[in-house]
Amino acid sequence: MDTMAEDALIDRVRQHAGPALPPPVTAGQLAAAEAEIGYPLPSLFARLYREVGDGGYGPDRFPLWPLRRVAAGGPGRPYGVLEFLDWGCGMTGAVDCLHPDAPVLLVLPDDETHPIRADSPSLARWLADWLDGRAWWEEEVMAANEGEMLPPWPDAAARFSAQPPCPER
Repeated sequence: MDTMAEDALIDRVRQHAGPALPPPVTAGQLAAAEAEIGYPLPSLFARLYREVGDGGYGPDRFPLWPLRRVAAGGPGRPYGVLEFLDWGCGMTGAVDCLHPDAPVLLVLPDDETHPIRADSPSLARWLADWLDGRAWWEEEVMAANEGEMLPPWPDAAARFSAQPPCPER
């Protein structure tokens, strides 16, 4: 996504989120979170926290978590995947930080066969679908898809077996 399109999307999120948000994170807080997780956040994901606010906004009643909670991670998650919102019923939204488009994933820990599903091919598209009312969780979209489940995330097996790189010394 080019910078102008990303700027426009950030502006749309900021307008939709409204004024009552936690303040954005500082550059130091972002750097500390990236150091804790061991890799940089995707540009657009980092910009949400640096330019919109430290969580507190998102689809319907499901706000993005504060960056500190995102960086803390969760047990048993594949390398490079960070959960960032709670959909309820044990489901969470996550972002693939290692892919250039930052795909958004749906984590279903109770699904033993496919615990991670492909929600959106990119964070930019996920945000646009949310803002435009076209996302899978919208009532009209669910009805049109007749409850069809999101497809399994194709990178799941490789990422679950991936080991994080050894820290440089």
